[in-house]
Amino acid sequence: MTEIPQIHLAQTRTEGLSTRKGRIAIVMPPGGGGALPVKGLGRGVRQIVARARASDKWKSIKPGGVIEIAFPGGIAADSLLLVALPRRATVAEARKAGAAIGARLGGVDTLVLAGSHARADEMALGIALRAYAFDAYKTKSKGEAGTDQDGAAAGDAAGDAVAARAPRGVSRTGAGADARLSDGAATSAPEPDAADTDVADTDVDAEKAAAGRARLTLMVDDPEKLAKSVASNAALAEGVFFTRDLVNEPANVLTTSDFADRLKAMETLGLEVEVLEEDALAKLGMLALLGVGQGSESPSKVVVMRWNGGEKGGRPLALVGKGVVFDTGGISIKPAAGMEEMTMDMGGAGVVAGVMRTLALRRAPANVVGLVGLVENMPDGRAQRPGDIVRSMKGDTIEVVNTDAEGRLVLADVLWYAQQTYDPTAIIDLATLTGAVIIALGHENAGVFSNDDALANGLLKAAEAEGEGAWRLPLGPAYDELINCRLADVKNTGGRPAGSITAAQFLQRFIRKDQPWVHIDIAGVALPPGETTLAPRGASGWGVMTLDRLIRDRFEKG
Repeated sequence: MTEIPQIHLAQTRTEGLSTRKGRIAIVMPPGGGGALPVKGLGRGVRQIVARARASDKWKSIKPGGVIEIAFPGGIAADSLLLVALPRRATVAEARKAGAAIGARLGGVDTLVLAGSHARADEMALGIALRAYAFDAYKTKSKGEAGTDQDGAAAGDAAGDAVAARAPRGVSRTGAGADARLSDGAATSAPEPDAADTDVADTDVDAEKAAAGRARLTLMVDDPEKLAKSVASNAALAEGVFFTRDLVNEPANVLTTSDFADRLKAMETLGLEVEVLEEDALAKLGMLALLGVGQGSESPSKVVVMRWNGGEKGGRPLALVGKGVVFDTGGISIKPAAGMEEMTMDMGGAGVVAGVMRTLALRRAPANVVGLVGLVENMPDGRAQRPGDIVRSMKGDTIEVVNTDAEGRLVLADVLWYAQQTYDPTAIIDLATLTGAVIIALGHENAGVFSNDDALANGLLKAAEAEGEGAWRLPLGPAYDELINCRLADVKNTGGRPAGSITAAQFLQRFIRKDQPWVHIDIAGVALPPGETTLAPRGASGWGVMTLDRLIRDRFEKG
């Protein structure tokens, strides 16, 4: 998987700063005046900083804003970043400031001088999240010629890159490596760098720079105090990265089998992982789920991940994710324009996987079970047809009036299985379920539906705390009537009016009475059209931070 940046903590010490190569970032309050936040800066650096702070640009800068000075005189660094952050910054402001550094990180070693700032740990998280880059299929960097360093044609390298990833049934994408911790996400607090480390000794290592990995040193007044929270945030960042990687992967690589392999590999982190194959699903009666995938050569699967960090034998929180690895719409086929983005239709399963990874990495004191239904929706002579009637695991019959409303069929069976098997204290499902939620909320907010006000309010509070947009939408009997059916117990779509609501109403029919439940439609936020504060263009990883916060707030013991 994509590795999070290596973040090293060190005691504030500026001897040798003038000979430090790479990039230096200095965190200071916005506006003019006041003493420099880090003492002991060389004269040349002090003059540069003083001039910038006196400028109109700095005086009008917003929290999280940056002034970058290229090739500053008097020091060896290639660039100097002045990062505006109030002393009493909010979490969002600190992460935004970190993101401004992370967006510029690239392969350049960076030293961040944060002094005694109380939000340095959140700034480190912002750096990590925004430094993400999914470049697994890039065979050359910008500005390179059409050949690699050995003179081989770039096309040959591209062929090798694709050949290394088997498209059908066999995981050759490093699933075992995906399960291992990256350098920044140790389960225990990282050891701060020795206080007597010479700043000049952290010059760019040529071999490491060639590999594109940068060393980031965060200098603070009390690194030991910060170490635990930085380690916890590193586990969170790794969960987000895992989700982003899954959503960004092409469908000829991330087949249902490959997806299951990557999740199975997380057993090395302490998760219990079970993969239910098609024969087992048929015995369980999951015919709604199996019907979606019957036109694909990729076998349908359900993967169950358990983290037992709470009270022994205690009822778990259940997280359920839609995992349609590619959605053509089936016989009700989608338009060609934009279909390539339907690789992201497994986004809900990706979020569940990322949360489970984070919980294992930080050894969360909670019992949580994550379940994902993995299918591919393809047109074929064996594919499900509009007008077919299938029986769900619950026993309800469903008329499939539109094969492109397939995600709810997958979730119906997995939701019922989760309740029957694990008797969860609460159940939360995530899915890129409807285009209608994008019409309603755009790409700023996920749609939230619930039968339990306390659970819904807790989730909305967690989303707000983590800066992930979420908005509650209604449920009600009038909407439920829209999916009543002449031939079966229910039909799988109520048409265009209130499309995201009728989809949620469909799911609610597979929730037991008195079972606290939240459905989150992430269709608009899983793959937004542009970059966000904490993510480059591409998969956002929305939901990992929100659910991790909700679990901390409501489901952890002690």
